[in-house]
Amino acid sequence: MRPHYFLRHFVIVLLLLAGTRQVFAQAELMPYGNLNGIRIKGQLMLFGTRIAVAGPAWNKVTFTAKEKQKPKFERQGNEEIVNTDIDSLHFTESVKDIGKGAIRLTVTVLSHQDATLDGIYLSVGLPKLVFNNSQFSSNEGPLQALTNLNLENENQLNGSSLSFLAAKQSFSIKADTASDILFKPEREIIRFYLPIHLGNVVNGQVYTRSFDIRVNGEIDQTPAELKLDTSKQGNVFAGFGGNFRLQNPNADPEVIDYCLKNMRVAWGRVEMPWNAWQPDTTVDPTTQDTSQLNPHVHNAMLMACRLTDNHIPVILTAWFPPEWAVIGKLNFGPTPQGVWGNPLSKPALPRIYRSITDYILYLKAHYGVDVAYFSFNESDLGINIRQTGEEHDDLIKGLGAYFESKGLKTKLLLGDNSDANTYAFIYPAMNDAQARPYMGAISFHSWRGWGTETLKKWAEAARQTGLPLIVGEGSIDAAAWEYPAYFQEQSYALEEINLYTRLLAICQPLSILQWQLTADYSPLKGGGIFGDNGPLEPTQRFWNLKQLASTPKDLYAMPISNTCADLSCAALGDKNTKQYAIHLVNNGTERPVHLSGLPLSVKKLDVYITNSQSAMKHKTFDVKDGLCDFKADQRSFITLISR
Repeated sequence: MRPHYFLRHFVIVLLLLAGTRQVFAQAELMPYGNLNGIRIKGQLMLFGTRIAVAGPAWNKVTFTAKEKQKPKFERQGNEEIVNTDIDSLHFTESVKDIGKGAIRLTVTVLSHQDATLDGIYLSVGLPKLVFNNSQFSSNEGPLQALTNLNLENENQLNGSSLSFLAAKQSFSIKADTASDILFKPEREIIRFYLPIHLGNVVNGQVYTRSFDIRVNGEIDQTPAELKLDTSKQGNVFAGFGGNFRLQNPNADPEVIDYCLKNMRVAWGRVEMPWNAWQPDTTVDPTTQDTSQLNPHVHNAMLMACRLTDNHIPVILTAWFPPEWAVIGKLNFGPTPQGVWGNPLSKPALPRIYRSITDYILYLKAHYGVDVAYFSFNESDLGINIRQTGEEHDDLIKGLGAYFESKGLKTKLLLGDNSDANTYAFIYPAMNDAQARPYMGAISFHSWRGWGTETLKKWAEAARQTGLPLIVGEGSIDAAAWEYPAYFQEQSYALEEINLYTRLLAICQPLSILQWQLTADYSPLKGGGIFGDNGPLEPTQRFWNLKQLASTPKDLYAMPISNTCADLSCAALGDKNTKQYAIHLVNNGTERPVHLSGLPLSVKKLDVYITNSQSAMKHKTFDVKDGLCDFKADQRSFITLISR
C-alpha cells in the first residue's frame, strides 16, 4: 500500500501519576515510525511526520513508510519506540507523552558506514484542508499570514520552532536546536523539513535530535444522526470466520481451542500442504493410510475435520506447490526484480488437476470433510503460485471441470487476491461464461485497498456474477508479524474493526475470515505467542472479533445513513425473523447518537461496547416508536442487537 500520512489510526495512553488518573496526549505513532496526529478527548488533531533521508541535491529521498522497511515496535509505559533502518542508517525513534496534547519525539541515528548525503530530516505535513488559511510564526515571532511563505515555491526559514493557528486547530513544533527549516510545496499538504543532521554521515557516528509537538483544537461533539432502512435487504452475512493455517505446533492448539470455544465461527479456511501431499509424481499418496501421511498434511486434514465437526464450512487453499507442478526452481520470496512465486507448468496441468482432486477426495473419504471452495493463495501476486488473470480463468475452467467429472461439488474461488487493489485480476474469469459454472464465490484479502471506490468494485463483481463475496483474509497490516507488539495497541484493534464494519456496509460479504485464529497474528496474548510466556488471555482485538461474531447468523445487509464522518456503521437484519444488528465504530470523541428507522416491534436493544476500558460491556437501550437515543463512547466498537 502506498503510504498516506493522515489515515485514521489510533493509540490511547493512560497514565497514572501520583495516584491520579490523567489522560495525556494520545500520539498516533505507526509501527514504521510515522505519526498521524495526536488525539484530545478521542478526537484526532491531524498532522503527519516521517523520517526522510535525502541524497546529494535531493536526487534521491527515502522515507519511512508502511512495508518499506523492516521496523520493530515496542511500548514502555507512556513511551513508544520504533527501531528501523534506511540503507546503512539505523534509527531509534521515541515518542513520549509530556502533557495534554503534547509529545516529545526523539530521533537517534547511528551510521554504519560513511555516506554522502544532503541530510537526514523530520518531515512534517499539515493538511491544507485544515491549515491552508492559518497564520504562522517562527521562533515565537509575530503571527503572519501563511501565504507570506509563498507555498507554491520552496522556502527556507532559520529557527527552532514553528507555530500554526487555523480556525479549528493549532499545531506547534519546537526543536532542541535552531537550524534551517525547509518548505517544499505539495498539492494537499503543507510540507516542511526539520534537520536531524545536515551533510554527510560518518561510520560509527551517532546523531540525536528532539522535537516537542503540541496540538489543540475544537472538539466536535455534534450529534450523529443514523437512519435505518429495513425495507431493503441485501446480501446475507453468514457470520464471522477465521483462517486456520497451522504454522506453530507449540502455540497454535491452545489458541485455536480458545477461539473455537469462545466465539461463533461461521466459515473456516485451511491449508492444503500440496508440496508435502505429493512431492513426487511417482508416488500416489491416496494409497497411504492416514498414519503414513506427512505430519503436516495429517494435521491440516485434522484441522479441516474439526471445523466440519463444528458445522463450519471449509475453504481449502494451497500455498506451496510441489516443484514438478511449476516452471523453474521454487521461489519462496521476491526475486531481485520483485517477482514472487512460480507459474504452473502447462504440460503438468493434467497431473495438477488429479493431485488436487485426489487430496479433496481423500479428505472426504478418510476425514469426512466436504470442501466447499478451493483456491490458490494470492496467485495474483505469487504467494506462492503466480498466475495472470487469463491463466486464473483457464484454471477455473480446467480444474472445475475435473472436479465435476469426479463427482465433487467443490467450486473454485474467483480471485482470493492479495488485496482489494488488484481487482482487474478477476475480470477475465468474471466475464467468461464458460467459467461461471465452476465458481462458488469471489474472494479478496483486506491487507490493502480500503478506499470506498475500490471496495465498491468487489461489491459490483458479486452483483454482476450473482456469487457471494468472501473476505478470505481479514486484517490491516500484512507485515505486522515483524512488530507483533503493535497487535496490543488500541490503534490496531480499532482500525481493524473499523475496516470490517466498512466491509460489511460496502461489500456485503458472506463472511470475513480473520487472519488468523491461530498463534499467527493472534488476537490473544501469552501462551508463548511471539515469545510472550504469560497466561493465554484475550486482547482488545479478540473482544472486537467476538463482538462481531455475536451477530445473529444469516442476517441481511440493510442500508443505514450516517451524518458523522467519525462514525463507521453497518446494519443487518431479517424482516421475517425481526432480528436486527447494527455495528458502530466511533473513531472520535464521545458524542450523542440518534437512531431512527427501527421497526415498531423492537422495544429494546442489547448493546455491547468494546474499547480500551471495556470488553463487550453489556447495556440495554430502550426503543420507543422506532427511535433510540444514546451516547457513543469515544473510540469504541458498539454493537446493538434487537431483542
